[in-house]
Amino acid sequence: MKKRYLTKTFLKTLFLRQNNYHKYGILKHTLAVTIHALKDKNYKMIPAAIFHDIGKPYVAFQDEKDKQTGEYSFTNHEEISYQIIKNWRMSEYTKELVRYHYLIRGISKAKKKGQEGKYKRMKRSYDNLDENFIEDLKTFMKYDDLGKQRLY
Repeated sequence: MKKRYLTKTFLKTLFLRQNNYHKYGILKHTLAVTIHALKDKNYKMIPAAIFHDIGKPYVAFQDEKDKQTGEYSFTNHEEISYQIIKNWRMSEYTKELVRYHYLIRGISKAKKKGQEGKYKRMKRSYDNLDENFIEDLKTFMKYDDLGKQRLY
């Protein structure tokens, strides 16, 4: 059976609403992140800004708490985004930035929630990254955070 992707949840998260952390739907958020990279003249991050959340509408779901608030969750969206683009003709840098763009925040959340196994897995991935790439991840996280609140 072929899975349908143009579901109500897919379209709603793409255009209208994600959750309380994001003011905009996925498309407008993506545009905002891209604009923030452009404003900083950080051209090497623009492809990642465009594709970093491409997997989100595919994994969007609502648990019971989300249903009460009208929010959505996007567990593992960064890996799904990476899986979508991994065979596309673009730099490995862009693919890795898409894959790891949530890693720093994910490590922090796993530690805070006491998810020891998840924390250790994510920390191992982080520890294997180049120092310059980690600095780029921090910069990208800044653009992502700015894109959650305002377009420009």
